[in-house]
Amino acid sequence: MEALVDFIKILLPASVVLYAVYLVVRAFIHREIELRKLEVRSRSIETILPARLQAYERITLFLERISPQNLLTRLNNPAFTAREFQKVLLDEIRNEYNYNSSQQVFMSEAVWNQVRFAKEELILQINEAARQLDSQSTSNDLSKKIFEMLMEQDVNTIDLALRDLKKEIQQTF
Repeated sequence: MEALVDFIKILLPASVVLYAVYLVVRAFIHREIELRKLEVRSRSIETILPARLQAYERITLFLERISPQNLLTRLNNPAFTAREFQKVLLDEIRNEYNYNSSQQVFMSEAVWNQVRFAKEELILQINEAARQLDSQSTSNDLSKKIFEMLMEQDVNTIDLALRDLKKEIQQTF
């Protein structure tokens, strides 16, 4: 019996010391893992941050380029009929969109959906304006009709997409 008591006197302090060492080592390992994660995160931010900024810049430029004020004045040619001009406008919008569509990986889904919706809404407006004109109409007639339709609109979807894009940029940085 006395041997059992002596064994417990040795085993109890040893187990307390062993448990304390376990806690210290566990805390040390946990801290090291967190430091490694932080280091990896900071390296990835250094790599991804410039690409993200460039993506936001390119989408901003895309939205500015397809805004009717810029698009119509940049591409208008009095020699075009309304149908030809409609095709030129739609091709330009689609080409710009296809060129910039890879930038969606750098932004939130909500903002990308807003950008896509703005593009689709503009395409619908151009098609609707062209549908309301006769076959003898010129590119100037189509431009005027598109501007009239824009004036009647309560909400400019391109401006909304730009606003949401800027808001996301401000939240990110």
